[in-house]
Amino acid sequence: MRDNDFDIKNPKKKFKKTERVPPKGYDCANDFFEEMYLDKEMIWMGQNTNHLHGDIIADAMIEAIKKKEYCKYPAPEGFSELKQLILEDLGFEDLEVLLTAGATESLYLCMQALLEPEDNVILSDPGYFIIGDFANRFANDVRYVPVYYDECNYKLTPELLKENMDENTRMVILIDPLNPLGSSYTEDELKEFGEIAKENDLYLIHDVTYKDFARQHFHMENYAPGQTLTIYSFSKIFGMAGLRIGGVISSKPIIDALKNAVVNDLGVNIIAQYGAIAGLKSKDQWMDEIREISFENQRLIKEMVDPIEGVFLPVYPSDANMMAVDLYGAGINPKDMANYLIEKKLFTREGEYTSEEFGDRYLRISFSIPTEEIKVFCEEFPKAVEALRTK
Repeated sequence: MRDNDFDIKNPKKKFKKTERVPPKGYDCANDFFEEMYLDKEMIWMGQNTNHLHGDIIADAMIEAIKKKEYCKYPAPEGFSELKQLILEDLGFEDLEVLLTAGATESLYLCMQALLEPEDNVILSDPGYFIIGDFANRFANDVRYVPVYYDECNYKLTPELLKENMDENTRMVILIDPLNPLGSSYTEDELKEFGEIAKENDLYLIHDVTYKDFARQHFHMENYAPGQTLTIYSFSKIFGMAGLRIGGVISSKPIIDALKNAVVNDLGVNIIAQYGAIAGLKSKDQWMDEIREISFENQRLIKEMVDPIEGVFLPVYPSDANMMAVDLYGAGINPKDMANYLIEKKLFTREGEYTSEEFGDRYLRISFSIPTEEIKVFCEEFPKAVEALRTK
């Protein structure tokens, strides 16, 4: 039997995947998330979603549903109007857009289409685990570079990249701003990454899922054209996480290579496309208000955290719609904190979801929710610290 075959009597995992222990009291993670989802009293701070939208996007989708547009298969590569609007949103010209069922699918296609078995991939720890899981399926090695340090401003730096790469490094992942910390890249840093990529024939995956929450944001594509793949999401600023629509933007040769790996050749959710078009067309009507509320919400969190002994925010202000709250100095396990807060109807996430090395230090919270809900968190969190610190 070949190494990559399955033994029917004793099936083996073909692909390595990060093991996640389900929360206490649940048989699997899905049961936990389903219960969180169905609890309509739960304040949603655990998935970086955006709950601050009006009705423009929803109304466009409702109208499409009423017309039963979902009865027809969409164009397999999506509406041309939508793809053009994405390019305009990014300020790009002469590039190709591949629409996908969420940015996560875009990331998978990048790994499947571009990596070879001898390659290695570099990404940061903390980070978005699923990217490394995908890379492990197609590359020889995934190198997690520890970045949970003030010295590197809690992000992968060009210097750290050069220290960790070798002749087999083929791809670098830049999540910008970074989930879970909210750190982001300067223009000079991206320029330096671009030079490294050109000198060493690297692909740069620039995941800009949280870009619209940032104080400033720059595009890697401008500094390494032909080697950059920009990952785009409608889940965050557009508030469309449950609709699963996103895309990847790059040069035609790269997008053509990704198309060869596509499984979903019947197209992206048609109702989501109508919502995405409406969102992009109306963005200047609502984005500033969402940003202002998010900035105010994290200010309130900072004001609440600062006086608490042993607790601090590694990155403030965050350039995303989430941040980490470091509990290590208070002697509190983030999982205990997350479980405690659930009892108070506050859904947050323990750090181990985004880091194996540092996950016992921090709680991740998102704050693009109504300010009244943030005030509930700010009231309950100090009480939780004292209760758990006493234990």
